[in-house]
Amino acid sequence: MFGFYFQNFKGNIMKKLIIAVAVMGAFAGSLAHAEDVIPEHSFTGNLSVVSDYRFRGVSQTFKQPAVQGGFDYAHSSGFYVGNWNSSVSGNSFTNGSIEMDLYGGYKFNITPDVAADVGVLYYYYPGADNFATGKKYNTTEVYGSIGYKWFTAKYSHTVSDFFATPDSKGSGYLELNANFEVMDKTTLGFHVGHQKVRHNSASDYTDYKVSLARDFGFATIGLAIIGTDISGDAPVTGSNGKIKKTAGTTGVLSISKAF
Repeated sequence: MFGFYFQNFKGNIMKKLIIAVAVMGAFAGSLAHAEDVIPEHSFTGNLSVVSDYRFRGVSQTFKQPAVQGGFDYAHSSGFYVGNWNSSVSGNSFTNGSIEMDLYGGYKFNITPDVAADVGVLYYYYPGADNFATGKKYNTTEVYGSIGYKWFTAKYSHTVSDFFATPDSKGSGYLELNANFEVMDKTTLGFHVGHQKVRHNSASDYTDYKVSLARDFGFATIGLAIIGTDISGDAPVTGSNGKIKKTAGTTGVLSISKAF
């Protein structure tokens, strides 16, 4: 915003200054209006490294690091599509090494402070299947969320079986999230979610996360404490015979960059 502070001027000088201020003010107003215009098409990308990939509280990498990244396209109308990928462990997904997520949806505002998002997401695990059931892990969910300022509630509903679990179509995941900027470029986040697996109530569980992230410019560095209430913390035996509790409470470090 351009501003001029002047006093003790009279006559023609005052008139010229008033005209100049009016012209500059109009010019500044046009610039501000131009900055508010949302581009019709936008493309963004992201890349990150995490010490453990946790999906709804459960490790997908046998408590090992993962490399992740993706890209998104958004239209000014609110429609969007994207792809996100992560390395996963063959100990968690038999014969699997990568997760590829494909999604699309529509975002819109209900009021200036209330936003909604609806869409569909497909989880794809090339070459992976459950050795016990022979079923593919590939899963499709539809989702909807509503957000008010710092708070978001989201529900995801499977329209396929839930990650190779037989007869589990119609499973649902409800989550609540809150994110606050506690300092400049520093965000404190809270999350709690509950997973229900249809026709398999023994697999129902709740997960939680508390996170802190700071944008340093070159990258965003974060630390999250993640856990679940899964009984026995879902022990998994690796190919080397080592047993790890993949749903136990742990700290996860991350380094990410959006571009």
